[in-house]
Amino acid sequence: MSPTDAPQFRVRPLGELPALAEVAAGMLSRPKAMVQLTLEEARQVAARMGLVGFPVGATLLREGAESASGHMLLILEGEVSVDSEAAGGPDAPLALSVLGPGEIIGEMALLDGAPRAVSCTAVSVVQAAGLSRRGLEELMAEAPVVAAKLVVVLATRIADRLRAVSQQVQVYAQLAAESHDELSRIRGAIERSGSR
Repeated sequence: MSPTDAPQFRVRPLGELPALAEVAAGMLSRPKAMVQLTLEEARQVAARMGLVGFPVGATLLREGAESASGHMLLILEGEVSVDSEAAGGPDAPLALSVLGPGEIIGEMALLDGAPRAVSCTAVSVVQAAGLSRRGLEELMAEAPVVAAKLVVVLATRIADRLRAVSQQVQVYAQLAAESHDELSRIRGAIERSGSR
């Protein structure tokens, strides 16, 4: 993990906290995807995760940051704001969504190691279970079927988010076109009134 991408607190193995490991496993096995993890498979994933906490205002993931560890975070408690500087600029990042318990952030970097696409900031105190690329690689070696199913689940979540963003872009494009038409109408009315 690079310094700009690292969780800001000591990571504690989730296996040391059986109750939280079970909560994480339950969240990972929710029926949200075409291929889903069974509770036992989700427990195998949770066993390779670490618990990390963030105070209000802490940056969990920073847009553009290198993600050498490629970790993802499963939000166990609290809420996280997802923002894009690319869309709104560095002084006014565009708020894309607020995510809560059961949601996953950072999964793209877990899969491809590319720089972070968005910033995620703790809106409240956050507890999360993190899975590093090393943890995923261990899972691939020790339980390849579970690892493959996890990758499909993550890819499905990424596809769902891409579809949602695509729909948002279509709405913004429609609003921009309507605004342009309205401005053209107003401009025409002003020009007509000035020529009288």
